[in-house]
This record gives sequence, structure tokens and C-alpha cells, in this order.
Amino acid sequence: MFSSDHPVNIAQALQGLTDYWSPKVVGQVNDQYIKVAKLKGELMWHDHADEDETFMVIYGELKIELEDRDITLRPGEFYTIPKKVRHNPVAAEECGILLIETMTTRHTGSEVTARTVPIEAQLGR
Repeated sequence: MFSSDHPVNIAQALQGLTDYWSPKVVGQVNDQYIKVAKLKGELMWHDHADEDETFMVIYGELKIELEDRDITLRPGEFYTIPKKVRHNPVAAEECGILLIETMTTRHTGSEVTARTVPIEAQLGR
């Protein structure tokens, strides 16, 4: 579980992660969680019916496949995927990201597979 009583070092938070595609909550602003994750390979096509989702690359490179184009993000860049837009994040090599998501955002939207990480696990519970 995160604590709001001290600064969060994003690089250190990413170093502590061992599993790909398993976001961890490191902060909260109003009804938005701030999460970090390590990515490698691809997650899966999905959407979020009611929430936008922001991806910011800390290191590496992330391609976000959309139905009509691809978005490539490099360190220091972010992109917000609007609600209802199907997308598939892909990282050819390891990539460290920061995510900003509404607290109600489910990891893989309405798609549920063995790779889906419930919010309880993201909170460290």
C-alpha cells in the first residue's frame, strides 16, 4: 500500500517491481490512482468503457496499438487513451511506465484473463 506522507521516487518504485504487466499503486490524487509498471511483450486488446487512461514512459519505449493507428511513446512522453477506445500496449524491450487511472478502472477493462491484475493486488493487499 502506498503512503502519502513522503515523496515517491518513480525510478525506485519501478526498481522494486519484478513482474511485467502488474501495475502497483504508488499514489492517489482525488479519485485517480498513480501507478507504476514494468512492461515487456504485449498485454491484450481491451478498452475501458467509462474511464480515460494515461500512459507515461519513464524509460524504454511503448507502442500503443489503436484500431486505426499506433502511438509510440518514449521517455518523458505521455498519451491519454479516451474511454471506449480499444488499445493494446506493446513493449518490444522492457519499459517502465507511470499510469494515471480513475480508481474504478479495471486493469483489462471487461476482458478478464489470467493476466488481469485485480485492484487489491495493485494496492499491495
